Amino acid sequence: MDDLRPFLRSVFDAAVAAVHPDRVVTPHLPPPPSGHVVILAAGKAAAAMAVAAERHYLALPDFKPPRVVGVAVTRHGYGLPARHVEVREAGHPVPDAASLAGAQAALDMAAGAHADDLVLVLLSGGASALWSAPAPPLDLADKQELTRALLRAGLPIAAVNAVRKHLSRIKGGRLARAAAPAQVMTLAISDVPHDDPAVIGSGPTVADPTTLADARRILAEAHVSLGAAARMVLDDPANETVKPGDPLLARARYRIVARPRDALDAAVRHLTEAGYAVADLGADVEGEARDVARAHAGLARAAHAEGRRAAIVSGGELTVTVRGGGRGGPNQEYALALAHELHGLAGIAVLAADTDGADGGSGAPDDPAGAIVDARTFRRMAALRLDPLGFLANNDATAFFAASGSLLVTGPTHTNANDLRIILVDPA
Repeated sequence: MDDLRPFLRSVFDAAVAAVHPDRVVTPHLPPPPSGHVVILAAGKAAAAMAVAAERHYLALPDFKPPRVVGVAVTRHGYGLPARHVEVREAGHPVPDAASLAGAQAALDMAAGAHADDLVLVLLSGGASALWSAPAPPLDLADKQELTRALLRAGLPIAAVNAVRKHLSRIKGGRLARAAAPAQVMTLAISDVPHDDPAVIGSGPTVADPTTLADARRILAEAHVSLGAAARMVLDDPANETVKPGDPLLARARYRIVARPRDALDAAVRHLTEAGYAVADLGADVEGEARDVARAHAGLARAAHAEGRRAAIVSGGELTVTVRGGGRGGPNQEYALALAHELHGLAGIAVLAADTDGADGGSGAPDDPAGAIVDARTFRRMAALRLDPLGFLANNDATAFFAASGSLLVTGPTHTNANDLRIILVDPA
């Protein structure tokens, strides 16, 4: 089974290519306005999306280069050169000073737009951290502390972003409100289950159905403690997000240009062409990573027992309730749980990775995208006496897969359509 690692990587690469900005942005760009095209981009695909949009407009006949301006904020290491859009790199998953500066630059450019301008907002996963504009009296240290607490709590992304929106000056429709009366067009690459525009990047250009009360309830139920500044913000009705029917959203439009389903479909095609019977579990799988892995392991064991050559695929976004002090991400934790559940079965190979090229990690460009589990992993487990359960107890999947030579490191992919998980069963 060692030779299936290149095949698994080819499936991952096909999924990423299907949702890359070079492929999905240009067909959805609106005609140029009489004024400026103001490009405001945020997320792990921000630089690639901005470059694609800029290239399109600059190639139009009679379109003068000074009419394109903008700023794109992406994760450290994910930058690309642009001609007129300023590309900045900032902190993810925990915001840093560059995240604050990038968000303020976007707000300032939106506020300076005129009625004959087009504010083109290009959103992708990671935008919530990369555009960080804390509502006073919150400061960067407060926001970083709360972000770390939310990441450790194992909350689904919709709940996390409901909190973020109510602590922000840019999220929850506020960027579109700042841009009025300019025309606002948002193009988004979805990285969230069910593709809700109010959740993607914390919905900076759309109305928000959640409330301050919702944010307080989510934090209380997750036992996330709040500092005095955060409590003050969440108790102030003035910090409520933009709601449906707000007249300042009248000129704001929104389009999702790529979805996790698109990436999963590309993977399914690749696997089907290779002769696997595909069990497609959908692009919106959620839940605690180790629990989902246990359920998927049951499907793999059943296929193995029946002698079927099968591929079990899923997308979505898993969570990890952090109780230990190790390193990892939800895909690595999922793979680690499968290493325990499927150890001893011949003909098993697993890939679990984030299509953006980073699964958890420290925010560095060389963070692992995820992990692979196969016969090579199992042999190293035995040789080094690696106990998956011990590593799971410490949430230390990265250390396990580094020791077993099974980390998947792709580098920045410049897109983000959530996770891709594949279990290959070939018992022959």
